[in-house]
Amino acid sequence: MVLRLFRQERILNSMSRSPNSLLASLSYADFELLRPHLQTVDLMSADLLCRAGDALERVYFPHSGVISLVVCLTSGGAIEAASMGKDSVFGAHAALDGRMTHSDAIVHLSGVASAVDITDIAGAVAQSSPLRSTLIRHERALFAQAQQSAACNASHTVEARLSRWLLRMRDLSGNDTFELTQEFLAQMIGMRRSSVPIVAYTLQRAGLLRYRHGMIEITNLDGLVDSSCECYEAVKAQYDRLLYPEQSGRGAGRPSS
Repeated sequence: MVLRLFRQERILNSMSRSPNSLLASLSYADFELLRPHLQTVDLMSADLLCRAGDALERVYFPHSGVISLVVCLTSGGAIEAASMGKDSVFGAHAALDGRMTHSDAIVHLSGVASAVDITDIAGAVAQSSPLRSTLIRHERALFAQAQQSAACNASHTVEARLSRWLLRMRDLSGNDTFELTQEFLAQMIGMRRSSVPIVAYTLQRAGLLRYRHGMIEITNLDGLVDSSCECYEAVKAQYDRLLYPEQSGRGAGRPSS
């Protein structure tokens, strides 16, 4: 009887699969709490999902594309604190402890997401301790990513930082080619806009990528991993440990080709 119920649970879980890894990892019961409220929405590049201090109305589970949390400075500059894609959720904190956001959230690679209203996901969290625990672990992983990014921007070369960031984008998007402006790249890894082409051409001369105005293509994945600092694998390991313990160890390896 127990074995039959276990098999049924596995079948139901497979039926509830989502392109978003976090949604796909939920039990059937927890996914069903959210499923009636999920809406498929487009994520368009440069869309501002919210500003720091705004009350968030929706939570997003990306299927594709990338959302960045960006800290804006009074000088007019900005820098990325963390990025989220198909392994993440944006806005989970609002379902846990209030709607206010602490940084701007900007779509920087277009894609698709499942969106759910705050009131609906908050209601699901109130009914399920495991779902609440999953969202809390995600917020811990996001905080760890922000900490690692801060340490990386303060300590590592711009070549290593750009390599780390491009590897993260590849993991989240599944693509090797990105449309990125110089201004945007400068914000993402904390360097001057005028330095972007110099650094990109350095990596191009090393045979790691192809760079032309507004476009970057990864051409040597293994080489880019070698060029990156330890922060890339550290962030992957943190996500695996906190969110996907059954796959722990995956973050210590290289990205799939």
